[in-house]
Amino acid sequence: FSRARVGSFFQEQPVLKNPFLEDALLRGYLKRHLPEEAILSDLNAFGERVAKDIDTWGRECELNPPRLVHFDPWGRRVDHIVTSEAWKRLKDLSAQEGLVAIGYDKSFGEWRRVYQMSKLYIFSPSSGLYTCPLAMTDGAAKVIQSVGVSPPVEEAYRRLTSRQPERFWTSGQWMTERQGGSDVGTGTETVAIPQADGSYRLHGFKWFTSATDADMTLTLARVQDRSGSTTPGSRGLSLFYAEVSRDEDGRLRGIEVQRLKDKLGTRQMPTAELLLDGLPAYRLSEEGRGVASIANMLTITRIHNSISAAAAMRRQVLQLARDYATRRTAFGKLLKDHPLHMQTLARMEVETRAAFLLVMDVCRLLGREESGLASEFDRHLLRLLTPVVKLFTGKQAVAVVSEGLESFGGQGYIEDTGMPGILRDAQVLSIWEGTTNVLSLDVLRCVARSSGMVLHAYFAHVKSLLAGASGVSSLDPAVKAVGGALSELEQFVQIAASRSPSYLELAARDLAYSLARIYAGALLIDHACWKDASPNDTYAALRWCEQELCLVASKQKRGCYDSSSASMDAALVYDNLIQK
Repeated sequence: FSRARVGSFFQEQPVLKNPFLEDALLRGYLKRHLPEEAILSDLNAFGERVAKDIDTWGRECELNPPRLVHFDPWGRRVDHIVTSEAWKRLKDLSAQEGLVAIGYDKSFGEWRRVYQMSKLYIFSPSSGLYTCPLAMTDGAAKVIQSVGVSPPVEEAYRRLTSRQPERFWTSGQWMTERQGGSDVGTGTETVAIPQADGSYRLHGFKWFTSATDADMTLTLARVQDRSGSTTPGSRGLSLFYAEVSRDEDGRLRGIEVQRLKDKLGTRQMPTAELLLDGLPAYRLSEEGRGVASIANMLTITRIHNSISAAAAMRRQVLQLARDYATRRTAFGKLLKDHPLHMQTLARMEVETRAAFLLVMDVCRLLGREESGLASEFDRHLLRLLTPVVKLFTGKQAVAVVSEGLESFGGQGYIEDTGMPGILRDAQVLSIWEGTTNVLSLDVLRCVARSSGMVLHAYFAHVKSLLAGASGVSSLDPAVKAVGGALSELEQFVQIAASRSPSYLELAARDLAYSLARIYAGALLIDHACWKDASPNDTYAALRWCEQELCLVASKQKRGCYDSSSASMDAALVYDNLIQK
């Protein structure tokens, strides 16, 4: 058998090239908005580093996931989370490349977040999920900045935003307890016991802690009074800062690592259950203002989530599938010469372009807010779009990555190629920092709390983007489609305002999708109008606007949100129980 003839054909693998040079939309967007040569040169050099070295490190993190060592050889409890050398190199790289620091560098003005997130967009698919601790690190720095950079967190802030590997810290985010979910108000049982020196000791059980090997963390807890009582609900929660350290015997101070989570994806990153048993901590927020204090963190981490979603679509699947189509022959010709295959890739491309422009617009708004240049109009848009973009791109990523795996045939299903891991990792994007339904309800709260002003800003901005395309005849069909959908959305809002709250709650998910699709269409049209736009930019806008843009209006006409819908939905779901 060793000498048997097995044929000469072997499939060629796709080749990852410089992701900055391979992405015409990214380069076009930056040329339009941020044409500084130093920034473009930095992104180009970073793209080369990603293709040559970093992608290999990310793969190593997948192949050598973290493990937990509870005891040393002599029986002492140590709770060491052992990570790969590649994971440690990625931490150093993150500092050197300023992957958090750029976002706090005032020299880049209102575009610092666009620059930072462009770099993370290039990095994310090769990062071995190191983008997750970076998201929480960025979020922690933002919270500290918002509450005031002063002792005891002044040194922590400097470390979180440092470019020096030996000084750089990452932060965890230990919010989720055994009840789980986004309802931290009723789900948080951890208590904080005041100490004589003004610090606290935390006691509780954290059910899901991401990036558990971090140097510090932010967490929620309830302050106990002298009688040992706490205040229930959200108004009883305060935000605390704690460092992760060890005593002279090598034991974690006030922490026991119970176990690492065995997850569908994101296996590269340690996620653990922790028992907090007297963890030293400092209160960051005013007492009872913990939930309000993490609002800035949620904005940052949701934007990071959206960047990861757009990056997964663009790089790991679309760029590789595009390259593979020039190498793989089937039925007598290359995949790129099969029109149906190219149609499929083009549809993925349009989804990816829409996701990229959505995320970058939120980054633009965040940069304006942090630079003190944002108008009230900008702030309303940022508040509305952050949950909308996160929920929409998370869903897009799962669909596009799944489609992308198909484009490799059977090889897309083989673990050795690294492709299945992309799909597993993408699934977390619609779950972490708020599921689709939770974020849809957040959109409704945003509208209510602003007395509808966020929607006013939304409608005005979309109309201004469409006005900029007037006279561009090639874009007329897209402009008409978005304009018509916007009118339908305005009509829906007027009708829904007169209905009961349950009506809007049933419509919340479709409303969020409609907001995202219409806004993406307007951004694609706007990008196709700038002076250096290509015919491909126009084609992408036209293709996006061929779909149904205002789902909520068409479903409203079919009675999907009427009062009978909820009971009928429940009856359908529990049909088997009802029959019994």
